[in-house]
Formats: sequence, C-alpha cells, structure tokens
Amino acid sequence: MNKDQVSGKVEQAVGKVKQSVGEALGNEKLANRGVVDQAKGAAKETWGNAKNAAREVQQSHKNAATDKARERRSKISQSVQNAKEKTNERSTNSRGAIQREKQDHSPAELSEELLAQMRD
Repeated sequence: MNKDQVSGKVEQAVGKVKQSVGEALGNEKLANRGVVDQAKGAAKETWGNAKNAAREVQQSHKNAATDKARERRSKISQSVQNAKEKTNERSTNSRGAIQREKQDHSPAELSEELLAQMRD
C-alpha cells in the first residue's frame, strides 16, 4: 500500500465523520464538505491503486526480461560448450589416426614420405 492509498482512505474516513456530524447537527455546509472529502479521498485512493498496478506491471516486465536474458545466456553458453566438446573430440580422433598411421609405416617409409612431400 502506498502513501496515496493510505491518504485517500484517511481522507474518506474523515469525510464520513464530517458528513455524519454535519447531518447530526443540521449543518449542511459541514455535511457537504464531508461528502467532498470522501470524493477526494476516493480519487486519491484510486490514484494510489493505479500507481501500484503500474509498478507491478513494470516489475513483471523487468522479471520477464531478466528471465529471457538468463535463458539466452544459458543457450549461448551451452552452444559454446558443445562446440568445445566437438572440437576436442575431433582433435582426439585426429591424433589417434596420426598415431595409427605412424604405426603402419616404418621410420624409413616415413622419412621417404616426408622427403617426397618436401620436393613437391
């Protein structure tokens, strides 16, 4: 509850008291002021309700934007992690293939292949 809501409720209560006292005393002017105070209090309370509702909507939008940003960061982070794992997997597979190739050739054959590649 904000200050406008509280102030509006108080003003309405004061207005009801003024109206009741004015009617009891036969003082139309006081009774009328009481009704005016009640109307002003109702308007203040309504203004306070509107401000409260606007704050709630603003907070809701802020929370939604925060949640969406977290979700995007999480997706990007997961994509980066997936790419890293895929790269590491390919690197590991390549090393294994190179080691198998080395095992299939003798040192002399590897030297000849290197020399041939250097000539080309």
